[in-house]
Amino acid sequence: MSRVKRGVTAHARHKKVLDEVKGHSGRRKNVFRIAKQSRDKAQEYATRDRKRRKRTFRALWIQRINAGVRAIDADLTYSRFINGLALSGIEVDRKVLSDLAIREPEAFAAIVAKAKAALA
Repeated sequence: MSRVKRGVTAHARHKKVLDEVKGHSGRRKNVFRIAKQSRDKAQEYATRDRKRRKRTFRALWIQRINAGVRAIDADLTYSRFINGLALSGIEVDRKVLSDLAIREPEAFAAIVAKAKAALA
């Protein structure tokens, strides 16, 4: 059986990993063993933070809606506003509500008025 020399394959594999960690600092970018660990950890963080980003944006939207609602009516809270929306049958997601509160205050005020009317 003939001998297989793996120099080309190993070099390609190492080069692939080192290209992926370009931009990391210290030995993490040029020592294969450490670069492999650095790449794996970076991928773990990326996976985790794709989930976390969704939570963070939802929290931001809720804060913006709450601020917008309280600017229009000081007695109305975010949770009572959302309850009023549900009772009035208005189905608008938080992302759109947040955008309306910032860019279209008149339209948002009209939605708040309908939600408040449904609560009474």
